[in-house]
Amino acid sequence: MLVVTVFINACNNLLFITGDYSNFYNEFNECIIFEKTKIMKKNILYILFVISIVTYSCKEGKSTETNQMNKVMAIHDEVMPEMGTIAKLVGELKALENDSTNIDKGYEQARIDLQNAHKSMMDWMKGFGDRFDSDEILNGKTLSTEKQKWLDEEENKVNAVKEQINSSIENAEKLLKSE
Repeated sequence: MLVVTVFINACNNLLFITGDYSNFYNEFNECIIFEKTKIMKKNILYILFVISIVTYSCKEGKSTETNQMNKVMAIHDEVMPEMGTIAKLVGELKALENDSTNIDKGYEQARIDLQNAHKSMMDWMKGFGDRFDSDEILNGKTLSTEKQKWLDEEENKVNAVKEQINSSIENAEKLLKSE
């Protein structure tokens, strides 16, 4: 607005000096068109800025979902190889349970804890697979609000399963080392 006022004052001075109204009118119209163009450019820049912010925000949300899904899957991938360790330890504990000299040494409870941890992992995987499809798990497909809540729940569940597996393995290994 200040630019328009300055220009109008300059035009008035030119008009006063030259007395040429047609030149003043042409200059004034050019000034108005120039100012309208500047305003439109500012509006376009503002609109592009808002669109870029909205686009970035949407991508950030998807990125957060994808990161959380990747985190859940990383925990699964970390713990899954322990299923072989559990099977090996269960076999060793069963062999010791059958020996009559090892009664009441905690082998049975350690074996049951390992089997429960294994079952918890299998149950978690089934429940997780029932809640999410492969595109959501592997390709980062956007989750609905309900599924995002489920993912939060599943992250807590898989962490609990991880803790159960690790502690049951640790306890069984300690027991077997003391043998």
